[in-house]
Amino acid sequence: MNNNEIKALVSLLDDPDEFIYTEVKNKLRSLGEESIPFLEEFWETTSLNLESQSRIEDLIQEIQFEATYTELEKWVNKPSPDLMKGALLINQFQYPDLDPKPIIDTIEKIKRDVWLELNPNLTSFETIKVINKIIFDEYGFSGNKKNYHSPHSSFLSNVIENKKGNPLSLSIIYLLITQDLGLPIYGINLPSHFILCYLDELNTNVHLTEMESEDVLIYINPFSRGSLFDKSEIDSFLFQLNIPQKEEFYSPCTNKQIIKRMVNNLIFSYDKLGYTDKVKIMKRILYLFD
Repeated sequence: MNNNEIKALVSLLDDPDEFIYTEVKNKLRSLGEESIPFLEEFWETTSLNLESQSRIEDLIQEIQFEATYTELEKWVNKPSPDLMKGALLINQFQYPDLDPKPIIDTIEKIKRDVWLELNPNLTSFETIKVINKIIFDEYGFSGNKKNYHSPHSSFLSNVIENKKGNPLSLSIIYLLITQDLGLPIYGINLPSHFILCYLDELNTNVHLTEMESEDVLIYINPFSRGSLFDKSEIDSFLFQLNIPQKEEFYSPCTNKQIIKRMVNNLIFSYDKLGYTDKVKIMKRILYLFD
């Protein structure tokens, strides 16, 4: 459809006839994001009653959701999806109009600062110390202990702005900085507390899904300013939670598992707050991973 045809279609949204509204709505939904600028212009420039305004706002949200959902579906079906892209898509469900550039620019700036401090002569422990100093001391990131289950702590845009996150979001930022620098740091899908691991560099040529706990040199806890610990402390943690030990709790996980964990975190957070509509949305998103 050309611009004039879309404008004419949008103007019919103000029609009181329910049948006409439904037909127009379905047609605009089928056009996808192409129709959003026309909907926004109509909302801003036309004197509308509250019901018509609400209809347009709801339609814009539906179109944005479906577009992001389709993008996430494509992401999930890739063999090795990009972590940044996955995290930004989840961010987009909450903030569809947000420009991702400030998030990307901040990550790039931190990455550059880390790169300038590293050199090939550093040991793995010295490398982690440098990374921790820059992320937690110089940039001021920390765990959101006061509002641990807040959904805001899951979205990169909020974490980058407020410098506070949950274990998963802080781990994602840590990974986005270090993996692009070629460092053997990966996520660990530990129950109740997401962590990272630094692999023995002799084993980094092994495929991620084939890596085991024996390949791990040390574990990292970004929620606790990058503190280091070993396998025995995971044993104790699982014992306290009365959870049986499994190899997956000690070994690297994939980017898909990380983003799935983020969706599950949001389901838990929204359910705790009583946001049933948002829980339904996140559960629909979760189906993509299953």
